[in-house]
Amino acid sequence: MELRALCIIVLVAILAVSSQAAKNKKDKGKKGGSDCSEWKWGPCVPNKQDCGLGTREGTCKEETNKLKCKIPCNWKKPFGADCKYKFNNWGECNTETGVKIRTGTLKKAMYNAECQQTVEATKPCSVKIKSKSKGKKGKGKD
Repeated sequence: MELRALCIIVLVAILAVSSQAAKNKKDKGKKGGSDCSEWKWGPCVPNKQDCGLGTREGTCKEETNKLKCKIPCNWKKPFGADCKYKFNNWGECNTETGVKIRTGTLKKAMYNAECQQTVEATKPCSVKIKSKSKGKKGKGKD
């Protein structure tokens, strides 16, 4: 009888500890434990140069909070790192300007960023001249 009571007490203690740990983990997942739901986030500001790891500051009522963020080093500076676009294929090369153009339409604005609905990207035309591939050397020719 005593063994059964001891087992029940140990089981209840384990359940209490695990439920408290789950509650702590759930509370830890909240951003700063704030009840505020109307956060306004600023742009990601890189720690060094113009890309890489950085921080983003947010405000809600009288609270401020900082989040870690990352700006990819191949981002399109005029569009901003928080504006995501769906781009069409590159157009034909303009021989007068020497550049190709493609347009993109806004797919997603992250962290309440103000984004343009459509943007244009340019790149220089390639100067490579594609030549026809030649047959294999030394095979079947005498």
